[in-house]
Amino acid sequence: MNPPANSISRKLFGTDGVRGVANVEPVTAETALKLGRAAAYVFKKNVPLSRGLGRHRIVIGKDTRLSGYMLENAIAAGVLSMGVDVLMIGPLPTPGVAYITRSLRADAGIVLTASHNPYEDNGIKFFQHDGYKLDDNVELEIEDLVFTGAIENIRPTAKEIGKAIRIDDALGRYVEYAKAAFPKGMNLEGLRIVVDAGHGATYKSTPCVLRELGARVTVLNNEPDGTNINKECGSLYPEVICETVRQSGADIGIAHDGDGDRVLLCDETGTLVDGDNVLCITALDWLKRGELKKKTLVATVMSNLGLDFALRQAGGQTVRTQVGDRYVLEKMLADDLNVGGEQSGHMIFRDFATTGDGIVAALQVLRLMMDSDKRLSELRQVMTKFPQLVVNLRVREKPAWETMPEVLTLVKAAEQKLGTEGRVFLRYSGTEPKARLLIEGRDQKQIQSLADEITDKIRERIGV
Repeated sequence: MNPPANSISRKLFGTDGVRGVANVEPVTAETALKLGRAAAYVFKKNVPLSRGLGRHRIVIGKDTRLSGYMLENAIAAGVLSMGVDVLMIGPLPTPGVAYITRSLRADAGIVLTASHNPYEDNGIKFFQHDGYKLDDNVELEIEDLVFTGAIENIRPTAKEIGKAIRIDDALGRYVEYAKAAFPKGMNLEGLRIVVDAGHGATYKSTPCVLRELGARVTVLNNEPDGTNINKECGSLYPEVICETVRQSGADIGIAHDGDGDRVLLCDETGTLVDGDNVLCITALDWLKRGELKKKTLVATVMSNLGLDFALRQAGGQTVRTQVGDRYVLEKMLADDLNVGGEQSGHMIFRDFATTGDGIVAALQVLRLMMDSDKRLSELRQVMTKFPQLVVNLRVREKPAWETMPEVLTLVKAAEQKLGTEGRVFLRYSGTEPKARLLIEGRDQKQIQSLADEITDKIRERIGV
């Protein structure tokens, strides 16, 4: 088994591709060009030519950020310079890029997105030819080529240089793929749905899917201008969709993040239905129908404990991973499981998709609503959430917790008080100078008191 991503020395790749402020290293045109060259070399070497109908090909898609134009041209130039063709598909959700990569039998896929980040940021993510994210070792190989310059002398000329081709039907292909995650013979006629596209990559695809299935759709924030992606809208600001559903009397609300690999829902009362709720609703239904592999759902350490209790009572179980969809997917692949995800709304249904797909996840809930003739407010009752408290504490350093026994003593005491109906989870942020404490239990006052004791001691030792 490959070592976990966070144990590998990385210069460019984080837990989800290369990401940062656009036009500032490493998300510059210069580095994008080098990444394009290095990736083209690696994929050309690793993928048999028979997949490419005579030439190697890489798909490039993006979300709606202004900087996408700059990065798209730069990374395409790098790919072309290595004698690999580029298939340009324009703005499309991240899962759409993964699907088109498989559909067109390309050697790899590249998507330019910073997901839920503000428009100033951007990122570069890679997919293998099968639509799955890159193996850690492949990412490291690409990194090494970027920094060592080992391929600088490889310069195809004349007819060996790659060519760029624009794929005009990528959106239509993805819409048909997404609809395939909904049962044939069933439709959404009579259902009133509000969609918040967050001015992101789903601004065309999700409304198309829902309308073609017969729903009456109202769309919010579907006019991207390059700078308004995720701006006070979409799944980062679910209060927008919740209020709109309340006022309009719609049956359900669907909110995406910028690249469409996440989704949050709200029921007809305007109550938020997050990733944990959706995972519970769908996993219990799949378990009942005998379609949840090994009767097991994959979640992260941040998911509510109520999820475990609900699955256990129904005869299933939940296994947990560290935070990050890549770790959820790694566990799903390792144990051959088919449903998993995060509280944030990043959910993977491997029977239909190779990565998180917001519209595919939403369709699983819509199918159950139509099949059971129940409103979402009824369906979400299958899970009773435990009171959960998350504290983010700014710190000046990140010493090992073992060097602070007084903190660990309080954590252990809290765990003993909570028993089997609660938990304590303490970690450092991987991207910020913060300690993150999560406490769950049956009693809100109790977990608040326990959290105060632990955070006071952390603040005393390493707080800012």
